[in-house]
Amino acid sequence: MAENQLQIVLAQIDPVVGDVAGNTDKVLAAIQQAKDNYAAELIVFPELCLTGYPPEDLLLRPGLLKRVNAALQDLCKQTDDVTIIIGHPLGKADKPLFNVASVIQNQQVIAQYRKQQLPNYGVFDEKRYFTEGSESTVFSINEIKIGLTICEDIWSPEPAKQAVAAGAAVIVSLNASPFRQGKSQLREHEASQRARENNVPIVYVNLIGGQDELVFDGASFVVDADGKKCVQALQFASALVPVKLTQTATGIAIEGEQQPLMEELEATYHALVCGLRDYIEKNHFPGVVIGLSGGVDSALTLALAVDAIGAERVQAVMMPSRYTAQISLDDAAEMVATLGVSYRVIGIEPVFNAFLHELEAVLTESEPDTTEENIQARCRGVLLMAISNKTGSMVLSTGNKSEMAVGYSTLYGDMVGGFAPLKDVYKTLVYQLCHYRNSLSAVIPQRIITRPPSAELSADQLDQDSLPPYEVLDQILEGYVVNDKCYEDLVAAGFNSDMVAQVIKMVDRSEYKRRQAPPGIRITGRAFGRDRRYPITSGYAITPIA
Repeated sequence: MAENQLQIVLAQIDPVVGDVAGNTDKVLAAIQQAKDNYAAELIVFPELCLTGYPPEDLLLRPGLLKRVNAALQDLCKQTDDVTIIIGHPLGKADKPLFNVASVIQNQQVIAQYRKQQLPNYGVFDEKRYFTEGSESTVFSINEIKIGLTICEDIWSPEPAKQAVAAGAAVIVSLNASPFRQGKSQLREHEASQRARENNVPIVYVNLIGGQDELVFDGASFVVDADGKKCVQALQFASALVPVKLTQTATGIAIEGEQQPLMEELEATYHALVCGLRDYIEKNHFPGVVIGLSGGVDSALTLALAVDAIGAERVQAVMMPSRYTAQISLDDAAEMVATLGVSYRVIGIEPVFNAFLHELEAVLTESEPDTTEENIQARCRGVLLMAISNKTGSMVLSTGNKSEMAVGYSTLYGDMVGGFAPLKDVYKTLVYQLCHYRNSLSAVIPQRIITRPPSAELSADQLDQDSLPPYEVLDQILEGYVVNDKCYEDLVAAGFNSDMVAQVIKMVDRSEYKRRQAPPGIRITGRAFGRDRRYPITSGYAITPIA
């Protein structure tokens, strides 16, 4: 190949946090495949690829850094005929730690770039671990000068500007950028802006896969010096993406394919499937157990689970009580038959009666209330956890973000489980995702979607007896939980003042419940978990004090 051309491959891979040896094997396999299939001369891997992202307090363990150093030596020995750029932590015990991109060429590290902009907001806390770099890094391959940046650097003008001042004709950006709704467009906007500011192409490679609450969508891309997208990789899929650069008299010409980006609802569904699949697989669970209710949340959770790991690894359990409607039993049975999952019915009435009998002296002191309702939910939780213990399969909690926000859930009851796929999914979005899934193939009975939601813990119970309509509730929650709107802001926006006060009080007093909830997949700008950290014990009143 001519010296003014360069064949690059973007390696969009799915590492496992902490598994340095396994991640190194994935890197080596990708290198071999990139050489064999695309005659790659330069292969670019994502940010912190050797450790996975985010490694969190594993970075405080000297043993992790020793494994990373050994992996780098291994990669140097096995990359004599290709150049690679790989992300990893760099440092030693009691020394500053850096988030680094290393360039390996001719069996040695020829250059290293230290990330300059360390994100310390939302789900990111890199300043807890890393020290900021301050210098650009530019290296040459086939007489094309490549400048390096890492993730957050591309969201700030200075690092790219600094690299171009040092001679870079192309910027390569290594990323571990987690998915949230609308994020692909934001990434492309920032990269395009840096490209136009500096009149250079931006090559952007990103991770894929789930890591606890986070899910990475890949969607690697390349924009030219005018900020126009020239290459687009798949979302939520491992991929090797070939990109040909040609240095001409007027700049860098770019050749590559563009895969279509998903619409937001489709991307959200795939994010949930990807995050759920990786949580199950990376934690080595043989399967999952789901308590069905005949309602929309457990139905969507069941569909997600089957799409993630296959019907043969999913167990569904219906646990009816005296308040369970026949249509709930019928709809649940129809759905499991359609999906072909293992299914059993275990009635909770004998267990519930045993609790009522043993607690009779306490319960008869007042009229029936949520105490009796919660006992039913906890009976179901005990049954699900027993099946989990015996089979090794993980229980999936089926609660959604609207319920988690206002505490419309039972601690040690329907909140039991190892993972909550819908934890960051508002109830209104649950319905949209059900319609989307049925557009692919009809697996969720239409009656589940159209009937009014009910916990079925008392006679003729409906969610709307205790909560505002979900289409209103979710708007209030978006304002209060995600956008930090106060009581006055929400009332000024047109929401009923009593309703706003009620919702805010429910959110605030349910913090202790959320602190004990299982992790779930983050898909919005602020999820419950590492995104939002509020004290349980607090004397701060959001609503006006009378």
